[in-house]
Amino acid sequence: MASITPHRRVATFICASCRHRLASPVSTHRAFSTNPPSSAEDSSIASLFNPAQRTQSSTNKRRGFSPPSASNTRPAPSSIIAAIDGPSSVAQAQHLEESRNLGSREDQPHRLHVLATKHNTHLTFVQPPRPASQTASSGISATNSSATDQKKVVDVLLSLSAGNIGFRKAGRGSYDAAYQLTAFVLKQIQEKGMLRDMSKLEVVMRGFGAGREAVTKVLLGSEGRGVRDRISAVKDATRLKIGGTRSPRPRRLG
Repeated sequence: MASITPHRRVATFICASCRHRLASPVSTHRAFSTNPPSSAEDSSIASLFNPAQRTQSSTNKRRGFSPPSASNTRPAPSSIIAAIDGPSSVAQAQHLEESRNLGSREDQPHRLHVLATKHNTHLTFVQPPRPASQTASSGISATNSSATDQKKVVDVLLSLSAGNIGFRKAGRGSYDAAYQLTAFVLKQIQEKGMLRDMSKLEVVMRGFGAGREAVTKVLLGSEGRGVRDRISAVKDATRLKIGGTRSPRPRRLG
C-alpha cells in the first residue's frame, strides 16, 4: 500500500540586506520648521520666565512644528502697493464712481408735483439732482461759466402757479386757470428741450382742489401727448391730519 506523501512547505528566500531594510522602522514624520536649531538649554531658560511660551512650545513639540520666524515673512511687493495706491487706480475709481452715479441718475424718473388747493394750483417739474453744466435749461455750460456755477446741483426745472400766467385773486383757484397752467407748463417743457433727458415721469398729486381734475384732463388730452407715454406712475401725496390741532370753523354764508 502506497503511503501518502505530505506536501512540502515552500520556503521563502530573502537576502540579508533586504531583511535588514524591511525590519528597520521607517520615519514618516518630517519637520515643518525652517528655524535655525537652538539649544535645549536656551529654550528651557526662556520658558521659565514666560509660562505662555512654555505652553506654546510644548504644544508645538507635540504637533511636530514650530511657529515661523520673522525672516520667513515677506512684505507685499512694491509693485502691488503702487498699483493699489497709485494715481492711475484712483482716477479709475473716480471714473467708475461717476459712471455709476450717472447710471443711477438716468434710472431715476422726473417728477411733476401738482399742488391743488381751493385757492390756487402750483406745478413744479423736477429732475434727479445733477450738475448745472449737465442741465440744458440752466443756461450754464462748461465753456462760458465759472467753476462754482458748474458745480451747482440743479433739481427744480420749472415752478409755476396760476398767478404767473395772468390770473388774479379768486380766478387763480378756478378750473380754467389750472387747465391753462398745465398746458403752458407742458409747452415750456417741450420748447426748452427737457424731454431729451426725461425717460420716465411720475405725477405726484397733492390736494383736492379744482386743479387736480384739470391736470388729469390735460395729460389725457392733446396737450399731453408728448409726455403721456413716459408716465410711469401717478402718486397721491395728500397730507391727512390724524388728530392734530382744531380745524377752523366752517364758513357759512347767509
